[in-house]
Parts: sequence; structure tokens; C-alpha cells
Amino acid sequence: MAQAFDVLVVGSGAAGLTAALNLAEQRKVAVIAKGALGEGATGWAQGGIAAVLEAGDSFESHVEDTVIAGAGLNDRAVVEHVVSAAPSAIARLVELGVPFATEGDTFHLTREGGHSHRRIVHVADATGAAVQRALEKAAAANPNITLLPDMVAVDLITGRHGERFSTEGAIHGLYAYNRKRRRVETLTARATVLATGGAGRTYLFSTAPRGATGDGIAMAWRAGCRVSNMEMMQFHPTCLYHLEVKNFLITEAVRGEGGHLKLPTTGERFMPRFDERAELAPRDVVARAIDFEIKRLGLDYVHLDISHREPDFVRSHFPTIYEKLLGLGIDITREPIPVVPAQHYTCGGIVVDLDGRTDAPGLYAAGECTESGLHGANRLASNSLLECLVFGEAAAKHILGHWNDIPAVPPVREWDESRVTNSDEEVVIAQTWGEIRRFMWNYVGIVRTTKRLERAKRRIDMLRQEVSEYYRHFRVTPDLIELRNLVEVSDLIIRSALSRRESRGLHYTLDHLRQLPEAKDTVLAP
Repeated sequence: MAQAFDVLVVGSGAAGLTAALNLAEQRKVAVIAKGALGEGATGWAQGGIAAVLEAGDSFESHVEDTVIAGAGLNDRAVVEHVVSAAPSAIARLVELGVPFATEGDTFHLTREGGHSHRRIVHVADATGAAVQRALEKAAAANPNITLLPDMVAVDLITGRHGERFSTEGAIHGLYAYNRKRRRVETLTARATVLATGGAGRTYLFSTAPRGATGDGIAMAWRAGCRVSNMEMMQFHPTCLYHLEVKNFLITEAVRGEGGHLKLPTTGERFMPRFDERAELAPRDVVARAIDFEIKRLGLDYVHLDISHREPDFVRSHFPTIYEKLLGLGIDITREPIPVVPAQHYTCGGIVVDLDGRTDAPGLYAAGECTESGLHGANRLASNSLLECLVFGEAAAKHILGHWNDIPAVPPVREWDESRVTNSDEEVVIAQTWGEIRRFMWNYVGIVRTTKRLERAKRRIDMLRQEVSEYYRHFRVTPDLIELRNLVEVSDLIIRSALSRRESRGLHYTLDHLRQLPEAKDTVLAP
């Protein structure tokens, strides 16, 4: 039997829980997470949330910094809307108990790359974890919210899944694999909000959590929604280089508080040679500079050094990083940190409007799985959690305000696996996943060429056929569901990159180094 709810929220991070808390004022809401509730990207966010809160700062300045970082590809109306909503979003988190750092009666603000002012509110260097805890606590206490962990979304329910087949494009919930019961279950809802995060695990090196496999983007695409700017994949400049520890991010705020990038061979600072803003340049500039120096000199990493700051300052501002690295034998108050770039953020995604609406009636989306127009060709530091908060609330408000306009749920078919069997060759999944991540890193990474992209396209076309055949014959498992989505989003990234004949923001190609006069979105339609 299908489980029925008023609204289904897919994803339990900042965007999903913000939407759920607002929806629960009037509706019964289910929040599904593919693992534990706190395993998404929100809890990993170290830096903070950008908002205009300092005397001398202005909304106009925050808007300009966002558009400059985004290489002009941003939708200015969206940027203005989000920036102006930031202070009230921060205030709501304070009401929920998020213990932002303060100095007297005011917030302690840090500065990060691309920002012209100090405007980052934070909880030391673990802001996301504090936000996640506060939102989870509020959601767990709300009687109108049902939290469903260990549910892996398979596909959205559309008209073709109804008892009476229909080509009408409304969304009526989704099918999800219950990890505990090891079966696919049917969850119906009048409205569905995708808050599933990004697609970082398409790459070999990524700071994204294990579950960042582009699930929401792939499901929305299969349901008929447009996606945009998938070629704009952000690489964080400073991920810890360590043979035993993977995916540990060194926050942008280390550079914002005076950290210097240096060559390990000579100790020379190299960023001033690439950009007048040096270490405070936007992420795409810094990541390419590090990539260039590593390749030019045959290095494994470069150094990020903040040891010239007072030890007490370093320990108090970056306690999580300090303790983590001290356990690895690196004292950041005395020595530099070995760092490399790694995939960090998916700037493109499902096309949404200011209300979080997608192309499909009844389907909304918020956060990293979307292309809202905020980030453009490169996300400005600490605008990500902000986008989650603003669009999570916007989607909820639109659903509540237009409830009677959303199509009712028709009778839908249960998941049918009568014609498939258990897999007898699961090694195929691990092999294919590894192959995708390697060629995406080598061919569709920080610096691209047409030849590399075409090579990647041939590989993904072949793998798509293999995975599709595998999916048709065997019962779904969490790994197979994720692999199917990885193939889908990798193809979208490659196709988008091939179609952009310029270098802009995060898309840097040696075959089209010039930036075209007009900034245009790359929009793909199913």
C-alpha cells in the first residue's frame, strides 16, 4: 500500500528541513533521507552564511560580489532577492537556537574569497553542523513532520505511473527503496520538493558527502524538467592532501583570515602572480592557479600557511581543522597544510523560478540540486546555505498559497519487480562507478579541451547503454540507483560543457579561451 502525505520533501539538509518546517504549519509532511538525516552536505559546511550585517556593507555590494564571482551569468533579480532575504534568514536560525559567534552584541563576521566586506556569520568552523542540528531538532519536535531516514529515491511518480496511463506531466510523489525492508515503496503526495544536493561524486576527488550522486537532478530530468549550466562544476581550491584521510575540506575562511598559498619547493606565494586579489580571489581563479602550479612543477600539492597568525587566534577560529590536523601530525599554528583542489559544488541543476517551481506541476526544488540563477558561472563563498534557506522557505510558501491549484493525486501503481531477478554480477556497479569518476576528473575537470570532452562523451554513451540494460534486468539496490543517476548527470555535464564555446567562470577550455560578449545559460530540455 502506498503511504500518502500532503507534501513529500526529498532531502534532509538545510533546504529540505527549512521547507518542511514552513510547510508543517498547515500540512502533513514527510522528509526522506537516503541515509541518516544528517549525512548530507549541510553538516559538512565549515565556512558560514553570507549576509549584509556590517556597518558600511550594503545589499548592492553583496549583489555585485555575487555577479562578479558568477562571471555575469547570474540572474540579477534572483541575486537581489536572495541577498535582501539573508538577514531575516539568519534571524530565523537564531530563533531556532543556532549559536552564531558574536562580539559583544553583534555577530562576529569573517571574510572569504570574492567578498568585498566581512559578512560571513559562522559557528567557529563548523557552521553547517550547528545549522543541521538546530533544524533537525525543530523538525523532530513538529507533530506534522514525519522523518523517514534510509529511504533511497528511485524515481518520481508521473502520469505514466497511474492506473490510467497519462502523458500529463504532474508529479504525485515518488518510489523509494527502503534500506531496512529491502524493497521499493510508494510514497504519494500532492506536492514534492527536491532538496537532494549536488552531483559531486561524479568526480574522483570531491569534498561532497558519499550520497552526492545527483539523484534529484537525474529524477527531474527523467520526469521532463529542464536543467541548466551543468558544466559549471565548482572545484574548491583547498582540500587536505593526505593519503589516509579523504575529502577533508579546508575552509575558505583560512584564506579570508590571512592564510597564504605557497609552493612547497620554495615557500613562494604564487597567487599574486595570477590575480590582484591574491588568496582572496574567487574559487575558480584560485583552483586554476593551484592546478597550473601543480602541473607545471609536477607537485602532488601546494601549501596553505596560516602559521604566521597568533596560535590562539588560529585555534579559536578554526578549532575543528586544528584538532583534525593535529591528530594527523600537522600543527597548523606552526606549519603549512598540504592542499589540492577537489570538486566542491554543483552550480547548475534543475531550472527553478523564484518560488522554487520546476517545469512539472506539483514539483519544486531548492538548494544545490537547482539552477536558480543565484550562482551563475561560479558560486560565491557562503552563498550556498543562504540559497537553501531562502528557496526552501519560498517553495513552502508557494505550495501553501497555491494548494488548490496543485493537481490531486490519482490512483497510482505500486512498484513492480515481478520481471527482474537479483543481480549476479554486482562487481559491474563498482567498476562502472570508478570508471566514471576517473574519466570525469581527467577529461571534464578544472581545465578542459574539446577532444577530452568528446572522449568523455563516447565513454558515457557506452556506459549509459550498459547501465540501462543492467537496470532493466535486476532488482534495484541503493548502489544501482546511484550509479544510474551518476550516468545521467555525467552525461548532462559533458553535453553542457561541449555546447559552451567560451571560457566563463568554472568552465575553462583551452580551445575557447575568450569570453563571449553576452552571458547565456546552457539549457538542456529532455
